[in-house]
Amino acid sequence: MKNVLILIIVSTIFSSCSGPSGKKLTYPVSKKTDVKDNYFGTEVPDPYRWMEDDRSDETASWVAEQNKVTFGYLETIPYREEIKKRLEKMWNYEKFTAPYKKGDYTYFSRNDGLQNQYVLYRQKDNEEPEVFLDPNKFSADGTTSLGEIDFSSDGSKVSYSISEGGSDWRKVIVMDTKTKEIIGDTIVDVKFSGLSWQGNEGFYYSSYDKPEGSELSAKTDHHKLYFHKLGTPQNEDKIIFGADIKRRYVGGEVTEDGNYLVVTAAISTTGNELYIKDLKKIDSKFITIVGNFDNDHNIIDNEGQKLFIMTNLNAPNTRIVTADASNPGVENWKDFIPETENVLLPSTGAGYIFAEYMIDAISKVFQYDMNGKLIREITLPGTGTASGFGARRIDKEVYYSFTNYITPSTIFRLDPETGNSEVFKKPAVAFKSEDYESKQVFYFNVTDGTRIPMIITYKKGILLNGKNPTMLYGYGGFNISQTPSFSPANAVWLEMGGVYAVPNIRGGGEYGEKWHLAGTKMNKQNVFDDFYSAARWLIGENYTSPEFLAIRGGSNGGLLVGAVMTQHPEIMQVALPAVGVMDMLRYHTFTAGAGWAYDYGTSEESKEMFEYIYKYSPVHNVKSGVEYPATLVTTGDHDDRVVPAHSFKFAANLQEKQAGNNPVLIRIETKAGHGAGTPVSKTIEQYADIFGFTLWNMGIKKID
Repeated sequence: MKNVLILIIVSTIFSSCSGPSGKKLTYPVSKKTDVKDNYFGTEVPDPYRWMEDDRSDETASWVAEQNKVTFGYLETIPYREEIKKRLEKMWNYEKFTAPYKKGDYTYFSRNDGLQNQYVLYRQKDNEEPEVFLDPNKFSADGTTSLGEIDFSSDGSKVSYSISEGGSDWRKVIVMDTKTKEIIGDTIVDVKFSGLSWQGNEGFYYSSYDKPEGSELSAKTDHHKLYFHKLGTPQNEDKIIFGADIKRRYVGGEVTEDGNYLVVTAAISTTGNELYIKDLKKIDSKFITIVGNFDNDHNIIDNEGQKLFIMTNLNAPNTRIVTADASNPGVENWKDFIPETENVLLPSTGAGYIFAEYMIDAISKVFQYDMNGKLIREITLPGTGTASGFGARRIDKEVYYSFTNYITPSTIFRLDPETGNSEVFKKPAVAFKSEDYESKQVFYFNVTDGTRIPMIITYKKGILLNGKNPTMLYGYGGFNISQTPSFSPANAVWLEMGGVYAVPNIRGGGEYGEKWHLAGTKMNKQNVFDDFYSAARWLIGENYTSPEFLAIRGGSNGGLLVGAVMTQHPEIMQVALPAVGVMDMLRYHTFTAGAGWAYDYGTSEESKEMFEYIYKYSPVHNVKSGVEYPATLVTTGDHDDRVVPAHSFKFAANLQEKQAGNNPVLIRIETKAGHGAGTPVSKTIEQYADIFGFTLWNMGIKKID
C-alpha cells in the first residue's frame, strides 16, 4: 500500500518571532525530504521522516540546535528563576507512601522533599526505620529510577526493576533482604512487566524479543511471560505463556495464597484473555477463563478455589463475579457485586472487598465481606479521590490515601472492623488550602449536546473579568479517568493567580466503557469537541479569554492539544503538548504503538478509517498562513513509548508554517523518557519553563 520515494531536499525555515528580549527568533534549519506514502490512492508527504531515526547524528544535531534556541528563549524570561524557586519551596515537603508488611519488616517509601527519587525504607517492630533501597544512588544525575518491586513469600528476597534514562526497558535485580547483598544475575531487556514471586524459588516477569534496530523506536509486538528460577542464568528462563501466539501485553501474577498463577493477555490496551494455572499440581495446564479480547477481566482475590473476578462483560460500569477455579468459564459466573450506574474500582484487604465508585469522577467507597454483604460506606474526609485499600488478607488494618486539587495527599489508617479512620501521615505543605476553591461544574458539548463534568480550581475572590491566566488540562483516552489530585506544581500556578480546569471528556473511564468508546476510533472527534467546548464555557463564563487561555496535555493528551490547536487556533493563546502522539498515520509502526489501535484505529485498516484519522492528525493538519498559538512542545530523547519523532515532526512543521509572531519551540529533555521516574530536579525545571513561557506569552510582565 505504501510506495516511498526519497529525494533529499534541504530547506531552511525562515519563520521568526519576537523573543522575551525583543530580538527576532530564528529557528534552526529543518531539512525536508521528498518522502511520500500512498494510502488508498491518497499521496501523503512525510518530509521529516528522517527524524524517526533516533540514532542518527543528523537527528542529534537537530535536537541540540532546537534546544539551543528554546533554552536561549526561556532563559531570558525575567521571572523564570523566581518561578523555579517557588516550585522548589512548594515541592519541599516530606512525602510518604502507605506502609506494607513483608516478612519481619514493614516497608514504606519516603521523600524528604526535593530528593530526585523516593527512598524505600523498612522498619522492624518499633525500631528506627532504616534505608533499604536508595534510588538516588543508582546514578549520579538521578535519572535511574526504581520501578516494580516484589518480595518472596517469606520476605527473605526481593526483586526490583530499574529504569535508566526514563526508558520503558528495565533491568531486574535480586537482593537478599537480610544482608542487602545482590544475588544471582541481573535480568535484562524487561519491558511492560510486573514481578511476581512463586514461593521463594523464583519470580515471573514479562518482556519482548529484542527488537531489530533502535531499542527506543523499533516495533515490539510479541510479549511473553517468563519464569526466572533463582540461581540460574537468564538464558535458562522458561517461557511460561505466549510463545505460540503473538500478543502485545502479557502479565502473570501469583495469588496471595500461592496456589494459582493468573495470566492476562491482550493485543491492545482494552480487552484481555484470562487464564489460570494451578500451582499446587505439578505440570498442570492453563485453564481458559476468557478466551477472547472483547472485554476487560482480572482476578482480584480468591478463597481457596473460589475466584473473585472483576469484569465489564455485560457490565460497562464493571461488576464482580465469582467462579470455581476448577470450572471457571463465563457460563459459570455468578454475580457477587452487580453493576450499578456508577463505575466500580475494587480492591481487597484484611479479608474484605472495598468497592470504590466514581460518581462524576468523585470517590465513594463501600466495604463488603467475602460473602457479598455490605458492611458500611467508608466515611471519607471530603470530596475528592480515595485510593489504596489494598492489604494482605491477614492484615488487621488497611491504608488509603485521600486528595483533591487543593488537598495534599494524606494517608489514613482504617480499622476494617469498626470502619474508623485516622490520619496516619499528613504532609506539611506551604500551601493554604483554605484560600482556594475547587468546584465541579457541568457544561455541554457545542456539537452534540453531551453533558460533561469539569472541576475548576482557583483562589477565592477571583474576579470573573476574562483576564485570569487559565490552564485547561485534558486527556480523553484509553479508559483513563481524570480524578482530583493535588500537585505542588499546580499549587504554584494557583498561587500566581492562575485558574486550573480539568474536564472529564469522553474517551476516559469516568462513566464506564460506554464513555470510553464514545471517544475512540471514528468517535475520536468527540474528545476534541468536548475539550474545545470546555474552553468555550470558561471563556463564556468570563473565567478567562482566548488571550489568557493555555491548553495542556501529555501523551494521548498531547494528541488532544495538537488536534484542538490545529482545529481552533483562535481559542487559546498558548498550547503545551507534551510527549504527544502527533503522527497518527504512523504511530502504530513504533515500539508498542500498535496496541493503541483499539482507541485510534490505524491508517492501514480501511479507506474510511484513514480519511478520518488524516483529518485530525496534528502533524498533517498544520496549514501555512495560519497564526497558531505560542507553542512549547515538550518531549524526552529516551521516550520509547511515544517516540520523540512525533514531537519533532510537529514542531518542525509548525515552525515552517506559523504565520504570526507567536513562538514555536520544542524543549527536548535529555536522558528522559515518557515521564515515569523523572527526577524531581528535572520536573521542577520543566514546570518553571512551562509556566514562564505561558505567562510571558499571555503578556504578563511580572508575577505577584
